This record gives sequence, C-alpha cells and structure tokens, in this order.
Amino acid sequence: MTKQFAAFVNKINAPIRFGYFLATQLPAAFFVGLRLNKINQNDCTIKVRHSWFSKNPFKSVYFAAQAMAAEMSTGLLAFGHIYKRIPKVSMLVIKMEVNYTKKGTGNLYFTCNDGLAIQNAIEEAIQTGEGKTLVCHSIGKNESNETVAEFAFTWSFKAKAN
Repeated sequence: MTKQFAAFVNKINAPIRFGYFLATQLPAAFFVGLRLNKINQNDCTIKVRHSWFSKNPFKSVYFAAQAMAAEMSTGLLAFGHIYKRIPKVSMLVIKMEVNYTKKGTGNLYFTCNDGLAIQNAIEEAIQTGEGKTLVCHSIGKNESNETVAEFAFTWSFKAKAN
C-alpha cells in the first residue's frame, strides 16, 4: 500500500472519521446512511441499508441511494489513489450505466474490485499528461449474497499542471 493511500485509509477508516468525511464532503451520502464496510488498495465495499432516508414507496432501497453507494465504492478507491499526489490529479464521473436485477431490501453491499486498474490509469494520466478514462464496476448484493444491481462508472483522470 502506498504511503498516500494508507494515509487516506487512516483518515476515513474509523466510523466516526468516515461520518465526518461524509458530513463535510458528501452530505447527501451522510443522510442516506452510507457506511464504509471495507477498503484497501484493490477493493472497496460500501453498505447502504433500507431505512427512512433511503426508502422508496415500493419498500426497497431507492435507486439513487444504491447509485450513491455504488459510485462511492469506485470513487473512494480513486480518491485514495490520488490523495496527496504530486502532481495533483482531477477525477470526474463522465458516464454511468446500471442494470437492476432484484429488489434491493435490507442491507446492500456495493463492491468495486478495480483498485489496481484505477491506480494504473492514474499513473498513465500522470506519465502522459493526457486525460485517461476507465470503466469501473460495482456489484451490489443483498444479505443473501444475491446480486441486486450492477453498475459501470466511467471515470476520467487528468494530471493538473503545477
């Protein structure tokens, strides 16, 4: 694990620190109740539970709450890999695709395993000085380990001029 990624994980890994990170940087995710389940350089899992803040009229987790959790599972990996980098690197979601396969009830876990690909894309963007795009996948599963949704986020990475 790189020193910068380890520093980022240390900054957000405790529930109170993750809550503070969400409250100050992503307040909508804070109110929906997203929780960091696991993070390392290779993968990240975000939990969202069916609650008053995340519900829809059909007694399941609202699609937008699922999208927040899925995007965060990819975005935290990217953010960790650009944390305190020199040169700085900008990141932006430029496309999202989703396939919902089952009603999302109870606790849902969205996992992205694309950490190495994200790290390589960022390194390439720095080395070439040109923007680099990468499609990252997040799979949402319920407590029975059944897939409820599959997301694909296209991220753009670009090294900033000093």
